[in-house]
Amino acid sequence: MTRPKLAVWKFASCDGCQLTLLDCEDELLALAEAVEISQFLEATSEIKDGPYDISLVEGSITTDHDLHRIREVRAQSEVLIAIGACATAGGIQALRNFADVDGYTNTVYAHPDYIETLEHSHAIADHVQVDMELRGCPVSKSQLIELITATLAARKPHIPNVSQCVECKRAETACVMVSQGIPCMGPVTQAGCGNLCPKIGRGCYGCFGPVEHANTAALSAEFARLGLSETQTRDKYRYFNAAAPAFANAGDRA
Repeated sequence: MTRPKLAVWKFASCDGCQLTLLDCEDELLALAEAVEISQFLEATSEIKDGPYDISLVEGSITTDHDLHRIREVRAQSEVLIAIGACATAGGIQALRNFADVDGYTNTVYAHPDYIETLEHSHAIADHVQVDMELRGCPVSKSQLIELITATLAARKPHIPNVSQCVECKRAETACVMVSQGIPCMGPVTQAGCGNLCPKIGRGCYGCFGPVEHANTAALSAEFARLGLSETQTRDKYRYFNAAAPAFANAGDRA
């Protein structure tokens, strides 16, 4: 029986989401028996030609070369899944979207004419059809395995569509914003990190991007009540998922 072909692709990113896949260890061994890993340079130099049944894409589109390559990947892939904040929202590098890229390039580099880059850092879905997205910086290991296995089984993946606050309540973690007055992005952030920051007394950083129907206006008002300036509130939204529409719009309004 022919196994489905899996490919993993890297664009502008830190490799963290690919490392999450490698960190699956025992699950990865079982996955390797279920699929033929045809392209995954983080793990092996062996490359097998497409077409591919599933492509996992990490990273944002930041150059003309990226733009050409993602179209080639899309053409070779039956199912294309964007994984991580860079692939789904442009990543931390999308902070360039709010800055003077030419000005920074001319200041930082001795030969700025050598630098070829797009003015903005784009999500994969801005340029090609994406079949599924998995949020996070990096993605959750359990969610990644769930997404891959669900795709192989042709079923809907069980990925939570609730805010980080729900995760805190399920873990019986006291709200840091209510109990300690610590600004927290939890109310507008999708759950998935495992309650990483609030459980140690830190506010959520929004690593998993905006939850559906995020009420950013209410959260911004609460930040103001806690004493944050408009600039500080803006910067809360401009982090790992700065270019995600809900966060980008909230940052502009701050």
